[in-house]
Amino acid sequence: MKALVIIDMQKISFTPMTSRHDAEGVIERINLLSGQFRKNKLPVIFIQHDGSVENTCLPGTAEWELLPELNRLPDDLVISKMANDAFYETSLQQRLEDLGVDELVITGCATDFCVDATVKSALTRDYQITVVSDGHTTANRPQITARLVVDYFNLIWSELTPTKGKIVPMSCNDFLAGMN
Repeated sequence: MKALVIIDMQKISFTPMTSRHDAEGVIERINLLSGQFRKNKLPVIFIQHDGSVENTCLPGTAEWELLPELNRLPDDLVISKMANDAFYETSLQQRLEDLGVDELVITGCATDFCVDATVKSALTRDYQITVVSDGHTTANRPQITARLVVDYFNLIWSELTPTKGKIVPMSCNDFLAGMN
């Protein structure tokens, strides 16, 4: 069974001071994916960063909230994390096991931090992984544009040595075409 994992799409990361590459497009594609997952009665899981360790992005604050543009329904799961890796000391692994999930479709923010850490952690847990190649985003970095970061990590993930699972970067349109 597949599950859609949406990582850290929170207000703190999408302000004029923290602009993200193709934010509107990424949000639109995540909404298309979540709609299709729900239509097929597959789990939609939002990962929400709790920045208590950093004393920022604190639960209950405006910056901690998920983006209002995202289509979130009451049956969607929300899992809190305190590290880059969404599996680290969270209930994610247990929830996936309880649901019988063996394939993850990963989207979210930030490509080079929480998305990457979660992708690699999922790989070591033997999940089949599809990273929606145009469904994750990040900010410009001092030496490299956000667009290049996104492209670079899509390449890295496609070349990682598989465990029992594997990683396949795929565009939102290609993924959705395969679901129908």
